[in-house]
Amino acid sequence: MSDSPLKKSKTDWKKQLTSLEYHILIEKGTEAPFSGKYNDFYFDGHFVCKGCGQKLFLGKHKFQSGCGWPSFDQSIKGSVSYLPDLSHSMVRTEIICSHCGGHLGHIFEDGPTNTRNRYCVNSASIQHRDI
Repeated sequence: MSDSPLKKSKTDWKKQLTSLEYHILIEKGTEAPFSGKYNDFYFDGHFVCKGCGQKLFLGKHKFQSGCGWPSFDQSIKGSVSYLPDLSHSMVRTEIICSHCGGHLGHIFEDGPTNTRNRYCVNSASIQHRDI
């Protein structure tokens, strides 16, 4: 998170976030599949980063992937940064908020829409807002 424009200490993050949000956004954790608030949530509006409030995804780009986490086929341009993730003996692409550097999840190229993208996002890292 040190390369992000938003600079906060771990103490400041712990004051702002719940323990689960901190684990996911700062420690790059994940929530259990099918447990997140937004897994089966389909409404207009947009989703913002729980760490900084930056708009990340539009509700109209969310789809049912069956993977157990909220899935989107695209992000709002410039809102997400991409990092190689070689953890857990896998080759993946991590997605982080471009403003605060908070871990959101991963992107895969197996989505069912024209973009072929599946942004697999932790519910605890985002918040829905009505239009």
